[in-house]
Order: sequence, then C-alpha cells, then structure tokens
Amino acid sequence: MNQEAGSSPEAQNLPGCYRHPDRETGIRCTRCERPICPECMVSASVGFHCPECVRDGSGGPAPAAARPRTIAGGTVTADPRLFTKILIGINVAVFIAIQANESLATDLSLIAAWPPAPFAPTDGVADGQYYRLVTSMFAHQEIWHIGFNMLSLWWLGGPLEAALGRARYLAVYFVSGLAGSALAYLLASPTTQTLGASGAIFGLFGATAVLMRRLNYDLRPIIALLVINLIFTFGWSSISWQAHIGGLVAGLITGYGMVHAPRERRSLVQYGTCALVLLVVVGMTLFRTAQLT
Repeated sequence: MNQEAGSSPEAQNLPGCYRHPDRETGIRCTRCERPICPECMVSASVGFHCPECVRDGSGGPAPAAARPRTIAGGTVTADPRLFTKILIGINVAVFIAIQANESLATDLSLIAAWPPAPFAPTDGVADGQYYRLVTSMFAHQEIWHIGFNMLSLWWLGGPLEAALGRARYLAVYFVSGLAGSALAYLLASPTTQTLGASGAIFGLFGATAVLMRRLNYDLRPIIALLVINLIFTFGWSSISWQAHIGGLVAGLITGYGMVHAPRERRSLVQYGTCALVLLVVVGMTLFRTAQLT
C-alpha cells in the first residue's frame, strides 16, 4: 500500500515486502532493514521486526518472555489467516446446509417477531430467541450474497488478523457483528428477516481504516471501497443498512481501542472497549424487546 500523499518524492516508488513483493510498503525491519508489510511486521520496542528476525537467529521460536507480538499486542502465529479461514468455512458450511434445507434460513435469521398466525412458523428475538443475533451472522441464502461477503472477509480479514492477533481479531469481528444485529433489531420492522455476515465485515472495514491510519498508510483506497459499499447499502432496498452501519461504527470503536491502547494497559483498554460496545448492544436489545412485548 502507498503512504499518504505529501510524502517525499523518494517515497513515491516504494519497495515491495520481501515476503509479499506485490505489496508496497514504507516500513522496514529495524534489524535487517528488509521492507515488510502489515501482515509481516511484528511490533518491537523500537519500530517493527520481520518474522525471521524475531526468531532471534536461533531458527526456533523466541523465549516466552520475548515472544514476538503484533502491533496490537497479539501473538504472532505461523498461519496468520487461520481464524479467517475458519470463519469462511463456517459460513460456507451453513450456506450448504441452508441449500439442503431452506427452512434452516428461517430458524437462523434475525427477526424480531413473526406476523400473527397462521403465518408464524416460529418465534423471534422478542420472544426470547436471542441466539438469532449470532446465528444470523453466519446465514446466507443467495450465492451472490455469500460470494461477495466471503471475498470481502478474505480480503479484509487476513491482513487484519495478522495485524491484531487471533483473539483481538475475533473480538472485533463478533462485537461488530452483534452491533449490526442489535441495530437491525432496534430499527428495522419487527417482521423484517435479516441474515448475512455483512455487519461483521463492515466492522472489519472500520477496523482496517483505523489500522491504516495508525500505520500512516494512504486511506483513499479503503475509503473509496467503503463509499462504494455504502452506496449499495442505501441504494438497494433489500440490504439491511442498519446492520451495516451498526457493524461499521462498532468496528471503528473497537479497532481504535485495539491499535491505540497504551502498552502498559493494553489488554484492559482493548477488551474494555469491546465490553463497553457489548454493553450498548445489550441495552439496545433489551430496549427493543421491551417495546415489542
């Protein structure tokens, strides 16, 4: 990725990461001085190190006390995209199950309250089925829907998982998804049926923008892509704008907490931020339930 406009002329032709030559970067390992991209950089006491240098030259993992960390304080792992692959696998498995049994989409989707009988096949969130706030995040019916969402998850999730670490990445993903579900539950019609991973993915958009800003990268590509997605969000009547906006806002907030938390209180600030967003999610859910019952 390019750095922000206004940098020196020499910065206009940035080198490629030594592990990913197609990714331009202005960051170099402070030990070996090789160029490294966000997926490869490991936060150090001074600057960033590449994965090879953090092994301390021994060919094996560094001692526990000096174990390499990501920019957000997470543990650097051999497969930085593992949880992204697992999330994609779960979504695909649920999609296949829904194709085999269409009624499963009804059982997993987010709906506040079904219309009066004889049209009511089951209960909704307002009747105590709060699990729908989570299961709806993994349910898709159309091939274009899951295809677009999983492509976005792979493109955004992999680099973000590498930059944050697995636990922090999952926290951002699920908090954003739940925030999207809660806002859809709060603002959409009680009989509107909502499903899809878009809320969580918009959260990854927000967190990625915060991370790129933290690394002084050019924000124009991610902003342009986000604007295009927002145009589709508000221009297509069948898309839940509530889930998208709820996820985006939660991703911005939790992403900021992840990458800007002070080192001495890092975990407290990071997970405390997630807890505060979840508290708002619970509040919105309970408020809407009280309105409908």
